[in-house]
Amino acid sequence: MSSPEPPVPRAPHVPYTGGEKESLHTSLDLHRDAVLWKLAGLDDEQVRRPMTPTGTNLLGLVKHLAAVEYGWFCSTFGRETEPFWFDPATEDMAARPDETTADILAFYARARAAADAAIRETDLETTGTAWDGRVVSMRWVLIHMLEDTVRHAGHMDIVRELIDGAVGRYPGTE
Repeated sequence: MSSPEPPVPRAPHVPYTGGEKESLHTSLDLHRDAVLWKLAGLDDEQVRRPMTPTGTNLLGLVKHLAAVEYGWFCSTFGRETEPFWFDPATEDMAARPDETTADILAFYARARAAADAAIRETDLETTGTAWDGRVVSMRWVLIHMLEDTVRHAGHMDIVRELIDGAVGRYPGTE
């Protein structure tokens, strides 16, 4: 079974004159979509294939990004999250054999939707308490998640190229 077709980015680029929150959120969405494109058209073995000595694989990175979206955007601001079936401190970077590609992609979609609601409904200056006790603003969380998503999308660029030679942020791009 192969992964779904790549998403069509909701916006081709960050608004050139948009507000701060809109620009940060749009940028995050563009990179989230790039993450999903990195799985498009691959079969289950390919998305799980460890491509580094530490076991980095595409599906594990998506699982990690879903967990941290819930953690930073929802838990930090006292919003509801779904219960995890794994320990996010030790098991979020790997997909277990009983976790299907569809399950992890659905988990990521739910995390994105919950995070999007938090972003829409929370002012940039609003603060929450992170998992480690730090008080952080929604602005900081948006920037941090943008950094984390971009970092892992870059890992996924390399992993995908090693799997089948596909490159670019989206199909047909470099």
